[in-house]
Amino acid sequence: MPIRYRYRCYPDPVQKTLLAKAFGCARVVWNDALTLNRKLYEEENKPFDAGELMKRCITQAKRTKERSWLAEPSHTMLQQSVRDLS
Repeated sequence: MPIRYRYRCYPDPVQKTLLAKAFGCARVVWNDALTLNRKLYEEENKPFDAGELMKRCITQAKRTKERSWLAEPSHTMLQQSVRDLS
């Protein structure tokens, strides 16, 4: 029998800012992974595995100047957004 839990959260202004940053980073990683996965599928007719997507969309992106802000939130959340795609 499935059980469902419902939670409410009332973040203060600082927490709202942190949550918005975290969700924004997860969205960017998701979109990057989706774009990369579609591109590879069109070229080679095979999708990336989650590990390769994480390496390219998180680890390598954090090292670039344009995406260095991806180092701010938890890496676990970013990895989970890629796993959800795979």
